[in-house]
Amino acid sequence: MEITSLDRSGIVERNWARDAIAQVEADANRSADTHLIPFPLPRAWGIDLYLKDESSHPTGSLKHRLARSLFLYSLCNGWIGPRTTIVEASSGSTAVSEAYFARMLGLPFIAVMPASTSSEKISLIEFQGGKCHLVPTATEVVPEAIKLAAELGGHFMDQFTHAERATDWRGNNNIAESIFSQLALERHRIPAWIVVGAGTGGTSATIGRFARYRRFATKLCVVDPEGSAFWQAYLAGDWSVVTGQGSRIEGIGRPRVEPSFQPGVVDRMVHVPDAASLATMRAGSEVLGRRLGGSTGTNLWGSFRLIAEMLAAGRTGSLVSLICDGGERYANTYYSDDWVARQGLDLAPHTAIVNRFLSDGEWRDR
Repeated sequence: MEITSLDRSGIVERNWARDAIAQVEADANRSADTHLIPFPLPRAWGIDLYLKDESSHPTGSLKHRLARSLFLYSLCNGWIGPRTTIVEASSGSTAVSEAYFARMLGLPFIAVMPASTSSEKISLIEFQGGKCHLVPTATEVVPEAIKLAAELGGHFMDQFTHAERATDWRGNNNIAESIFSQLALERHRIPAWIVVGAGTGGTSATIGRFARYRRFATKLCVVDPEGSAFWQAYLAGDWSVVTGQGSRIEGIGRPRVEPSFQPGVVDRMVHVPDAASLATMRAGSEVLGRRLGGSTGTNLWGSFRLIAEMLAAGRTGSLVSLICDGGERYANTYYSDDWVARQGLDLAPHTAIVNRFLSDGEWRDR
């Protein structure tokens, strides 16, 4: 049977996609799993806290997992070809990771992001071969990404829609399966709580679904920063809430509840003031001897609060949270006292709460 030029084109694209999938899978195969680091607490408390260090991925953040999954999902759906421009709406870390995979496949990459994104993250995206397209506010990011992809004949990755469906939440060495496997030899091997923030909602969906699927008693707590719609929607019981605001804490918090967020798998939400996130980030950095990112500070604030509640109730167990990325990306923002002052944030009261908790396990935020 004669093969038409259209058929030949399809064969070429299919072969390219096959090779591209192999390259992305090879990246996962040669990457070691991330460490589960104990956070030092008094052993007599009977409660252990672990932080899964997602900053050790090749692109330095939790979003490396997401980017890999999004590329595989898009390749297998036939959305990406050998000349496709990849466009993403991202405040930074997802864009860094997607730029890495786009460069691996020889594809152009453009990140659409708020102009307030840290210069360190912009430099990281450009280092990975990506280009940055800045818009004035967070609410303009997604519409501009859709428009730009259409104009270029490219593909809008749309992490906020596809994150929860691109990841195999049943297992296959996803972050949830990795956490439970790494806890197998600990004194409390099934955690009482796993604490995460939400940006796309993909990580919370994966962890919450996996725990239910494996019939674990583990509960999921989602921590949320100022300005984000997730917390306000949770309070109102209305998941259509829109705040119209961005988040100071890069990587988490959204002006709307994104399609990937699955509230049905969330057992509790905790609202974390931005000053509390940064104060806890700095305190946690001092304890661990390394700089943590702002979203890790948000995670720690929620984790410390839950631990204090367990202590007060006389319960023992373990909790797991994430080191989402390293603090080196925020030298001119979160770790700059001048920047903090310009934001009108007072870290002192929150630092006092955290220091008291680390000293005696009590939580006094009123």
